[in-house]
Amino acid sequence: MISIRKYLDGSTQPEDAGGEQPRNRRIPDNPQTLAIEAYRAALAEMGRSSVDACSATGPALERSLLQAADALAASPTADTLASCGNTVRCELQDWGRATARHYHAKASEVKQVLLAMSQTATSVGERDQRCAEQMNSLTSNLSRIATLDDLSAMRASIERSAADLKQSVERMVHDGAAIFEQFHASVTTFQARLEQAEQTASCDALTRLRSRLWMEVQLDDRAAAAKPFCVALFDIDDFKHVNDTYGHVVGDELLKQFATELRSACRSSDLAGRWGGDEFVVLLDCSLDIAAAQIERVSKWVCGSYVVDGVGGPVKLNLTASVGVAQFTPPETVKELLDRADAAMYRQKSSVHAAVQAS
Repeated sequence: MISIRKYLDGSTQPEDAGGEQPRNRRIPDNPQTLAIEAYRAALAEMGRSSVDACSATGPALERSLLQAADALAASPTADTLASCGNTVRCELQDWGRATARHYHAKASEVKQVLLAMSQTATSVGERDQRCAEQMNSLTSNLSRIATLDDLSAMRASIERSAADLKQSVERMVHDGAAIFEQFHASVTTFQARLEQAEQTASCDALTRLRSRLWMEVQLDDRAAAAKPFCVALFDIDDFKHVNDTYGHVVGDELLKQFATELRSACRSSDLAGRWGGDEFVVLLDCSLDIAAAQIERVSKWVCGSYVVDGVGGPVKLNLTASVGVAQFTPPETVKELLDRADAAMYRQKSSVHAAVQAS
């Protein structure tokens, strides 16, 4: 096997034992560049996957991996590759530990909820046991009253029993209210934590649009209901050039600004999310003709000039985006729907690219 290090150290074509090029073997064009680009693409995909795996710890790993990929692109040498490998290994180890701690904390919260429910059930059981004992005592007293011959004694005993019964009922009501008030407070606290966690999981960490996983659930629900809806996929043109030229800090800021404009341009009934990288998705609960008109308006709104703060000052960028729209048609699957929208988007991208080359 030919090592990447050999390519990076300057040898670009393998030789056989006799010093001649082996026959019938295709030598890749620029193997060093191909290897580096493949490694950088793997790092980027690894970062995106970490966000899907854990929205709380994934964004930090994604940023670190992208920075490592940038460093490798700036200086594609064997030493840089070795340093990048060490960095990636350490970052993955740190992410693994952080993710394990995160899920351990979530498991502890669930355990606390179950413990609170168990304690409440125990308290209710103890209260009911006390009430049962008090009722048995009152029943015994009433039985003894029935054996009395003196009416005045019977009356006094009944009055005492009635007073004891009243106290027992009042104590039972008070104990029950205290128990359930404590339980309600615990449930309210955990409900707030759960809602916060759900909100975090449903949002993309960078753009604050809806996350891909959340959007996939919405798509599946609508497909199951077999109601008419459409999907639009946006792909920012030449976004890789922005990252390669200005760095990922500028690229991330551009994504955030684009997401803000996309959210502003969509109707309140539309759902906008980040699909991954420089791709965005909009879900529209309407027919294809209405969706196409709406997406055309949105596309004009989000495309244009953007000013992004860079390391050396403001960077002015002219952003364009290709978009594909498709309507759900049962009995197709959500994947088939997305494939059709994706194909429409790439047809538009290809036509624009061909027009630019022709001009």
